[in-house]
Amino acid sequence: MVAVRAANAAKFTSAPPATCSAVLVFGTDDGLVSERAKQIADAFSRRDDPPAEIIRIEDTDLDGEPDRLVIELQTMPMFGGAKVVRSTMGRRVNGAMLKQIFEAGQPPSLLVVEGGNLKPSDAARKLFEGAAWAAAVPCYADTERDLAAIANEMMQEAGRTLEADARVVLVERLGADRALSRGEIEKLILYTEGRDMVTADDVRAVVGDASDFKMDEIVSAAANGNGAAALKDFDRACAAGDSPQTLLLAMQRYFIRLHRLRSAIDGGSSLDDAMRRLRPPVHFSQKDALSAQCRSWSLVGLSRAVARISAAVKNARLNSDVEAPLAERLLIDLAAQARAQRR
Repeated sequence: MVAVRAANAAKFTSAPPATCSAVLVFGTDDGLVSERAKQIADAFSRRDDPPAEIIRIEDTDLDGEPDRLVIELQTMPMFGGAKVVRSTMGRRVNGAMLKQIFEAGQPPSLLVVEGGNLKPSDAARKLFEGAAWAAAVPCYADTERDLAAIANEMMQEAGRTLEADARVVLVERLGADRALSRGEIEKLILYTEGRDMVTADDVRAVVGDASDFKMDEIVSAAANGNGAAALKDFDRACAAGDSPQTLLLAMQRYFIRLHRLRSAIDGGSSLDDAMRRLRPPVHFSQKDALSAQCRSWSLVGLSRAVARISAAVKNARLNSDVEAPLAERLLIDLAAQARAQRR
């Protein structure tokens, strides 16, 4: 199968051809890579009725079982049906391992792999672009048109309407990472709860707000393993009128950025290069903390943290009366996980 063009990536992602059973999702936008990989895995799963099982296998899962990814792809589920295996390129899940899989022929299970910014000459990319039953999907930074479309879609789903000026200001303040852009739009939706129209003043009030630095300091303390400091500063922020929802979204944004950095490093980039590619750019006051956290947290640990935070954000939306305890519990759990990562 030929390489999927960037202009056709969204269409391919929503409905991969029936002949395709393995997809590499790669590019500079880690948030979009993760989003599209999930969409493709879900699309693969829906080919069966009931939907096929989706399992994740990461580098750390292969430390004790180096052949597990290959074995999972070659074996069928006990009760029949298909199986979707999802993974991320790293130290063990690399071009050599993928070559072993491709040389054995089309596996009975479906495969979705997330990669970084891979060049056309990269071995893994050439494998997926060269096999008749595979494909490689690029994910590059959203254009202004993409960002406007995402904002309109999310606002419509939330029952909001963006004023024309508000749309212009919002797009200017969104970054080059799909997940972070969605997080900023979600924050705007929460801020305008109870109103239909979103104005430019609303956007200026919360998107890219300076108070983000205060929230980032709280999250950074938790990411360093200092739960006591994080809770103390969180209590102060709440007493000053900040919403626990704001902290939850700050946690989501912060850990997605950490995940993006760790993923780029595991994919072969240097920390400095990975840091320079982040959008919005890293503030100089955060660089040392992010660098240290990126070294102490593993990609798997960050993936689990992001999943835990996403669950808490969803729970807080459904149960606003317990959003403060949820945020506090999450800070404690993340700090404990940070200390465990260092050990």
